[in-house]
Order: sequence, then C-alpha cells, then structure tokens
Amino acid sequence: MSEPLERTLVLIKPDGLQRGIALELLSQFERRGLRLVGLKLVWPSQTLAEQHYAEHRDKAFYPGLVSFITSQPVVAAVFEGPRAIEVVRTTMGVTRPHEAAPGTLRADYGITVDFNLAHGSANAGDAKREVALWFRPDELLSYSRAIDSWLWR
Repeated sequence: MSEPLERTLVLIKPDGLQRGIALELLSQFERRGLRLVGLKLVWPSQTLAEQHYAEHRDKAFYPGLVSFITSQPVVAAVFEGPRAIEVVRTTMGVTRPHEAAPGTLRADYGITVDFNLAHGSANAGDAKREVALWFRPDELLSYSRAIDSWLWR
C-alpha cells in the first residue's frame, strides 16, 4: 500500500546561495526521490520573514533569524513525495552542523548554527502554512514522472 504524498517547503538560505551551492543542495532532495513542484528565487520582505518565523517571535534569536533571511535572496522550493517532510529534514540533518550526521547537508556543507544553509518545514501543519506563505497555488505544478510508479509504491 502506498503512503499519501506530502508537500514541504525548502529554503536555501542566503549562505547557501552566496556560496554558490544552492542547486547542489536542492539536487540532494531530488536524489532522495522527491519531486520538485515549485521553485523560485525570492528576496524575502520583512513581513514575509516575520510571518515565516512567527513561532520564534519571543525567542532571543528571532531578530537575527529575520535579519539574516532578509539580507540576501533565498531559493524557495516545494518538494512532494511520500513522507516528504521527514525525508527533507533527514537529508538536511540537525540544525547545528557540528551535531549533524555525516552525509547530511548541514554536516557536509554547514558552518555554524547561524549559517546552516537550509530550512525545511518541521511538520505537516508548518508545511501547509509555509508553502502558502511562499507560493501561490498557481505556482505549484502537479505532474508525474515515469519513475514515480515504482519509487512511490
């Protein structure tokens, strides 16, 4: 029996874009079998950043998060697949690069907790909210690939 498909947001943060590895990082999610259904380059506004990080508003690191994500463009992507949220988060690794498992994006490419390259939605509720913040419905495409029929069984 196949699992239901999920959609999740991935952001390649300014450090990934500035280092010239954004597409390399995104390709890791495709290699894991996820289907790219939305992609764009965005310079986040203050308002978008504040909405995106709203759950952290009362934390000491919140101003730094907002300042960093608005400092340069980011690559916003939506991936789809069975357990997409978990696949993305596992592929990224834990937030602190020095604690991330070898082979994860953050272990292999991350520098510090402040420069950890990527954001992925934490759960289904966050994914739905975040995808809607960054993408209009008409910016997300549904399509199939020949490989999906046997990858997603």
